[in-house]
Amino acid sequence: MSFNTSSRQLPDTDETPDEARPQETRTPDAPAEPETPETAARATTTGPAEAAAPSEADAPGESPEAAELAESAGSAEPAAPAEPAVAAEAAVPADEVAASPARVKGRWRGWRAKYPVAARALTWTTTALAAVLVLFALLMPNTSAGFRPGGFVRIPVEAVFGAAVLIVLPRRPRVVAAAAGGLVLGVLTILNLLDIGFNEYLGRGFNLVLDWSLFADARAYLQDTLGKGVTLGLIVALVLFVIVLLAVMSLAVVRLAGVMSRHTVMATRSTLVLGTVWIACAALGVQFTGVPVASDLTAKSVEDRAKRVQATLRDEAAFAKFAKKDAFANTPPDQLLTDLRGKDMMITFIESYGRSAIEDPVMAPGVDATLTAENQKLVKAGFAAKSGWLTSATYGGSSWLGHSTFLSGLWISNQQRYRTVTAGDHLTLTKAFKKSGGWDTVGVMPGVQKAWPESQFYGLDKVYDSHKLEYKGPKFSWSTMPDQYALTAFERLVHGKKHDKPLMSEIILTSSHQPWAPIPKLVPQDQVGDGSVYDAIEKAGKNPADIITDSSKSKQEYGKSIQYSVSSLINYLVEYGGKNTVLIFLGDHQPIARVSGNHASRDVPVSIVAKDPKVLDKIADWGWTDGLQPEHNAPVWKMSSFRDRFMTAYGSTPAP
Repeated sequence: MSFNTSSRQLPDTDETPDEARPQETRTPDAPAEPETPETAARATTTGPAEAAAPSEADAPGESPEAAELAESAGSAEPAAPAEPAVAAEAAVPADEVAASPARVKGRWRGWRAKYPVAARALTWTTTALAAVLVLFALLMPNTSAGFRPGGFVRIPVEAVFGAAVLIVLPRRPRVVAAAAGGLVLGVLTILNLLDIGFNEYLGRGFNLVLDWSLFADARAYLQDTLGKGVTLGLIVALVLFVIVLLAVMSLAVVRLAGVMSRHTVMATRSTLVLGTVWIACAALGVQFTGVPVASDLTAKSVEDRAKRVQATLRDEAAFAKFAKKDAFANTPPDQLLTDLRGKDMMITFIESYGRSAIEDPVMAPGVDATLTAENQKLVKAGFAAKSGWLTSATYGGSSWLGHSTFLSGLWISNQQRYRTVTAGDHLTLTKAFKKSGGWDTVGVMPGVQKAWPESQFYGLDKVYDSHKLEYKGPKFSWSTMPDQYALTAFERLVHGKKHDKPLMSEIILTSSHQPWAPIPKLVPQDQVGDGSVYDAIEKAGKNPADIITDSSKSKQEYGKSIQYSVSSLINYLVEYGGKNTVLIFLGDHQPIARVSGNHASRDVPVSIVAKDPKVLDKIADWGWTDGLQPEHNAPVWKMSSFRDRFMTAYGSTPAP
């Protein structure tokens, strides 16, 4: 019997050759075992002790695990005896053994050899899921209405082009390109999800340049609505989702690239066929369920986003120049608002008070009945009103854009425009009252919970924010206090006191802010006090989490909140208004699409209320409807046009 010294023998030691170098036996007809990459990797992994273990000829016992590992690695040599193998494993740190790529690969091969059917099923399933994920990302729409079955039975040209590139690349560049492509698809998927969310709530897509600052407002809104714990959990879940999505998308593209590299001929033929079919379908306009089979959705999406970024940057420069122009910038103070001198002015915004509240079949019956009843109160108290429609610059949220558009006479449709105009000295309607010298100006802002430097832009002498209104009751979701309390505090702290001049007051009412739960209730005026009376009302109210996720309930509760806000305002006017009181009130924007609908307008109602008939006579040619409820066909103006029309109607002389 001949012997062959193993290439994996131990280094020389002081032991005898027979003890230090156990030899493997083979039959005279068997050639020496050639060294393969697998055996070399196993030798490196298992260490010298296992490498020098006696062969099967020297010991009758065999470790099943070792035999399986040897078989899966394709080795011709018999497995090592059990006891030396255990000793060898003990010589290697456990974490190194567990983390060894060769050992993991060997175990996978062993499992695959033992369960070939299950292994093939797992492989094909993983590949199929990777393909489905990539196709979904390439064909995903950016609106909820775009999710139709036919939209996913299409051939994306980006997949054809991407496959062609990955097939011809060498291994390392192919892996890098596939991973990068997966990351890009993951980012585009996230942007599409943001578009869906923004369209659902704000009626527009996500702006890559301007909208990042809105996430802080979204966090504050969720915290006020659902609590700190739930909000933190949602943020953590969202971050994990983004990380997992990016990683999984990259792995999916890398896997598909690997499959194509192992089946180059089939992948090349399939790519050529799909490319030819795509060209034919595009040329012939072939459609399935009304959707073109040839898709370039992702390419168009990238192009559209690039154009929006460019348009945003151009708009910023153009608007900065436009905002410097003002028809009343140089009008002398004594020529501003001359026909309103001596009047006690109130400009009041009602949160989310939109056209849908008056015309939607679910909400309109209750809101219309309230407007009719409140108008009767006004008439009985000697007031009259005229109402029309204004098209807001915002939708579903970002109330400050509506406020600034109405008061500045500029179309403030995004955050950059807002920052630009509030940093300048453009004349707002509120500032015009101050500049005239005939009014003291004050702001009542229960929704402002931190520093608000914009008060100077609006020309407000003093601002009563949520901290200065002395409220001691509970919050109602996002709203810091009920509207009835805010108006009562305004009367106690400001309006009810003696003044040298009439007041011009800008008041923001917040009880109709989403999620419309819980909603305050009207209480007897003498019981409002410091707001503690609202504790029981808030506790008995509905859970916001039950309302915000249900469109039907959201509509119902939204309508009730508008009724509450309008009633609070008219009750205040009837109780504390005088012969010289003039009230202008309007909505800042429509409610979210979940309530107003996917194709709702951006119109909001606006009303002017006064006891002095001369005030309403000045706007008789506007064509507005008598009363608090504008007719469906009443004039519709852009909200930015109101300032100039109003100032002109009440005696202001233009002087650019």
